[in-house]
Amino acid sequence: MTLPIKIDSTSNGEFTPMPLPAPLRAANAEARRRAVEHAGRTGRSRRAFLSSLAGAATVLTTLNESFAAQGLTGGSFRLLPDAVLDDQIAQATLAGDEFIFDIQTHLVDPQGPWRNNAGRGFIEALRGWPQGKCGKADVAECYSGDAFIKEVFLDSDTQVAVLSFVPAPPEFNPLSLEEADRVRRLVDRLEGHQRLFLHAMVMPNLPPLAVQLAGMERAAAQWPIAAWKVYTQWAPRGGKGWRLDDPRVGIPFLEKARALKIPIVCIHKGFPLGVGDYENSTCTDVGVAAKLFPDIKFLIYHSGYDWQRREGPYNPGDARAGIDSLVKSLQDNGIAPNSNVYAELGSTWRAVMRDPTQGAHLLGKLLRHVGERNVLWGTDSIWYGSPQDQIMAFRAFQIAPELRERFGYPELTSDLKRRVFGLNAAAAYGIDVPAQRKRAAADSIGQVKAAYAADPRPTFATYGPRTPAEFATLARLHGGWPG
Repeated sequence: MTLPIKIDSTSNGEFTPMPLPAPLRAANAEARRRAVEHAGRTGRSRRAFLSSLAGAATVLTTLNESFAAQGLTGGSFRLLPDAVLDDQIAQATLAGDEFIFDIQTHLVDPQGPWRNNAGRGFIEALRGWPQGKCGKADVAECYSGDAFIKEVFLDSDTQVAVLSFVPAPPEFNPLSLEEADRVRRLVDRLEGHQRLFLHAMVMPNLPPLAVQLAGMERAAAQWPIAAWKVYTQWAPRGGKGWRLDDPRVGIPFLEKARALKIPIVCIHKGFPLGVGDYENSTCTDVGVAAKLFPDIKFLIYHSGYDWQRREGPYNPGDARAGIDSLVKSLQDNGIAPNSNVYAELGSTWRAVMRDPTQGAHLLGKLLRHVGERNVLWGTDSIWYGSPQDQIMAFRAFQIAPELRERFGYPELTSDLKRRVFGLNAAAAYGIDVPAQRKRAAADSIGQVKAAYAADPRPTFATYGPRTPAEFATLARLHGGWPG
């Protein structure tokens, strides 16, 4: 039985799956048992109960009990009594009408050139891929544009999304700009205007630099590029990563972004890839670049989070990595909160859903030091299937009062959550939220979603690798690189 709130070891494909501790495995088992019991008590089928808000509340309540038993009380999922049996009571916490703008989503082109370039063993690897249980003969179709639309726009409350890229050269990249734009136009044909925005992948340290800069020009001329996506840790074979303030690589790239009048740069920081140089996965260069280019918006994907480093209170004396490396870089360079650096939560929030004390420190530090208007919602879906579980968990999450008082963290009010869910990113991307909401309510996707809500059929599936062996298989599918 797959639960509606997914606490598991699934990776987005960029980092080795995180093993699930025994207490959380036990909590998942207990949540399954309670779901069967509560379905019977409410007179619903197991599938209907798991698809309900009470089903989600059952899982979150069980997790709260597990966290408390482990002494992880820095944060919790706040739910009203009887929410585990009554959808209307659960609705007060787990439902909402926020404008949700997911600025980190992904999909795969099932027929892209990466399939031919992945090397021998590709077909065997796909046949053995344990995630391929979405009913498709070709497992790559589980990550397709059609699957993306269902998981992101139908099975979650997401209204607008950015389609991003993973770190690989074009011949190995599972998504091309052509396919990304095809899906964007597919959404447009469903009258979902301005529901899907595009990144363009840039690899400034893949020589020659002139070719990369010319590629930026072509992308800006040919497609409606909203922002640039880079991985400073990524390195070509035998090469090295790079820094945003590197005069040979980083500075020319940022100058080109400015010249093309697309001044939004999205940088993967944190979640070390397992290859490349670790130093360039940290945020030590962010504040320097933000000071040099105050007219560019730096969106720090994953916020610098490193799952191998447990987040606690900000410690400037040990800020070599993780969220603290971002905070210290901003402070050292005089970048005030709510300036031109933004922290994005893709994979990061999902990772700390399993540890509410770590989650409380992480969110508290970002909101205090990066700014309450500069923390942005992202989920890294479709790797985790529908992002609805992440959405509901964030709606219910609260930082413990003692941590707020001691460390100056803000209370997670409904207004603050609305900003994180979408209003902050809308301001960064220049989206007219009232106009977008009005279009979304009337377009075809909105109409289909309204009908679908009467009989939803979420899979509760996750599509990323769950074990080191699956992670190695995924890397092999596109040239040995994770992503």
